[in-house]
Amino acid sequence: MKISTNITIFGGTGDLTFRKLVPALYIMRRTGKLAPDARVVIIGRRDYTDDAYRTLARDWVRRFSRLPYTEADWDAFSQSIHYYRMNFSDPTAYSGLADCYAQHEIGAHMFYFAVAPAFFGTITEGLKTLPGLSGSKVVIEKPFGETLEAARVLNEELEGFFGAENIYRIDHYLGKEMIRNVQTIRFANPIFANAWNSQSIESVEISALEDVGVETRGGYYDAAGALKDMVQNHLFQILSILAMERPDNFTSAELHREQLRVLRALRPVDASTLEDTLVLGQYAGYREEPLVSPKSTTETFAAMRLFIDNDRWRGTPFYIRTGKKTGTRQTEVAITFRRSTPETDPDVLIVKVQPTEGVYLRFNIKRPGDTEDIVPAKMDFCQNCILENHINTPEAYERLLTACLNGERAWFSQWDQIELSWNFIEHLRALVAQTALPVHPYEAGNRGPDAARALPEKFGHAWVEEDD
Repeated sequence: MKISTNITIFGGTGDLTFRKLVPALYIMRRTGKLAPDARVVIIGRRDYTDDAYRTLARDWVRRFSRLPYTEADWDAFSQSIHYYRMNFSDPTAYSGLADCYAQHEIGAHMFYFAVAPAFFGTITEGLKTLPGLSGSKVVIEKPFGETLEAARVLNEELEGFFGAENIYRIDHYLGKEMIRNVQTIRFANPIFANAWNSQSIESVEISALEDVGVETRGGYYDAAGALKDMVQNHLFQILSILAMERPDNFTSAELHREQLRVLRALRPVDASTLEDTLVLGQYAGYREEPLVSPKSTTETFAAMRLFIDNDRWRGTPFYIRTGKKTGTRQTEVAITFRRSTPETDPDVLIVKVQPTEGVYLRFNIKRPGDTEDIVPAKMDFCQNCILENHINTPEAYERLLTACLNGERAWFSQWDQIELSWNFIEHLRALVAQTALPVHPYEAGNRGPDAARALPEKFGHAWVEEDD
């Protein structure tokens, strides 16, 4: 008898697997989202037995599970884990993997490529030699290639074997609670739905700031930089969700179509508008990080001013900023509405993504008493503050793995979206090289270089800061 649901993880001894994937699968098993007969095959190069790997993974689940760890739940789940030692770069090793599947009566699959994209093609070629795997589901991590042309070739190879409909390009930002809540906030509340346009909104801001540096990712990051690592990969997805039209229905195809329209409507940038579009920065000490070139000009911070040239958004700037060593860990979206009069403060809606999850609204009221003065008031809903003792919302990877098993594609990136985002960022990078746009230094703990703070100020705007 074949097992109906199975997951094979390539790169099973890496941080992603230990910190995110195995804890997510453990919770999915506990909550009934992973079938009791599911097998999890872990592939790595290290020499572990099943029991040795289970013991190692148990410690990570204890640390990172969002629900309290219990030995009974772990014992029930861990028996489904099988470790297979394999050099997945060796084409001859895949016959042994076929024997492993036969031994454990493992049939239908979902593969997770928790490895560098340089190995995606190699693994795919190896899996082609195994019987019965064509058309299996595959989850791949960003980035999807080192260059756009390499990504196109890789995409064709993956689609040729797995099928376009079975490729799940995971973006953990799209699994976060409040990113998924943006649609509800927009479309289920007439007070926002009717004002979600350039006539009512002065500016939109997306911030993804980190307090850490590149840590152990210096080699990858020095070749990518903030534009490719964060803007192209994550923040353009959030931008498209914020700005898209309401779809006729909320199927994955309709959602992707509307997101694609947003990306296609991004105003092109040329050399004459680059300085009003982009500011780059690099934190002090970056060049001394492990695996980083001592002469590196790679940006660790990027601030952008973009426009969407369609009827809904024409004239409203979208500000994006992301960076490392900024003294704060903060991902949020801020909507600044137009002032009713020059003397009043603007209404501001903030969707807080991490570490705080919630919604903040600032609006104007009359000052209490015998006066007509107008003062700001605020409403602040902190979801994880209120719910932490009552409900633990699913982690991003738990949500996305469940969606993949269920064939739900709405919260996964599609190739045409990736290609458009990549083209836009590659064009910007070419302009940076052509114009020798400076990469401004900034001290660790600052929210980017002074030039980034000045970017919106040139146009009468300002970054919305959490502590304002």
